[in-house]
Amino acid sequence: MQPFRRLAAALIGAVLIAPAAHAQAWPARPIRLLVPFPPGGGTDLIARELANKAAASGYTFIIDNKPGSGGNIGVDMAAKSPADGYTLVMGQTSNLAINATLYGKLPYDPVKDLTPVSLVANSSLVIVTAADSPFKTLADVVKQARENPGLINYATSGNGTVAHLAVESLQKVAGIKLTHVPYKGAAQGATDVMSGQVQLYVSSIPTLMGHIKNGKMRPIAVTSLKRAAYLPQVPTIAESGYKGFDAVTWFGILGPARLPKDMVARLNADINKALKDAELQKKLGEQGADVEGGTPEQFGKLIQGDIARWGKIVKESGAKVD
Repeated sequence: MQPFRRLAAALIGAVLIAPAAHAQAWPARPIRLLVPFPPGGGTDLIARELANKAAASGYTFIIDNKPGSGGNIGVDMAAKSPADGYTLVMGQTSNLAINATLYGKLPYDPVKDLTPVSLVANSSLVIVTAADSPFKTLADVVKQARENPGLINYATSGNGTVAHLAVESLQKVAGIKLTHVPYKGAAQGATDVMSGQVQLYVSSIPTLMGHIKNGKMRPIAVTSLKRAAYLPQVPTIAESGYKGFDAVTWFGILGPARLPKDMVARLNADINKALKDAELQKKLGEQGADVEGGTPEQFGKLIQGDIARWGKIVKESGAKVD
């Protein structure tokens, strides 16, 4: 019986040790990083640059684009994934803060169903016109809008986006009326602005930086409190006469609820390490994004604070998606 008892004890020990060994080995395979928007946009670009840099810390991220429903599809997939550290999502302001009020019913709770890991970056929005537009400054737009309420159109990538709600806030503080033209994506809106069919376009800087650099679009204002580092010549809305105006879109990594604390701590430390890399900062900066970082707790507080902040703006604007 002695050999049998020794074998049984060894087997039991192996079973008890296996979970710990498994946890220590994480990540033992590639991690799926869900991006809730199509390839080529600002969220996708930031996710890919971060994934490339994180490889130095032993991670292999596979980018999985899951667009649709204002980003809700991709975030919901993450929320409903096993909390084993092998599925994460690059969330941002719209699907984590705005959609909580914008949509009549979300398939996930952005606070209860997700685990904040780290804020990654933020980006100002930029208001642009066609290169040959008569609007040279925001003051030109405001003057024309006051003289002809509703005549000036502005494009965004959809109802209830950060861009849409930022302009709603601008109209309120400036006492003007513009006409919103929502598009399903960035490409067609950009084409229509450059052709003059729509007078203004408002989007994140990474989305429009290429058109600005090639001279086809003229930036007239950014929505952040401070000027954008890679558009230093462009004044802020606050500088243009509307003190305190501040509207940015941020991007961050999250996992499902109940993601193990040791995984969260390791991911957070390694993401923050990657964000300190000068090459990554330069690449994101050239696209108009500012690197952030910070603790999971700080990111969680940002999400909760912005749900309240943007929720008020959504209600005041009357925007709703069912």
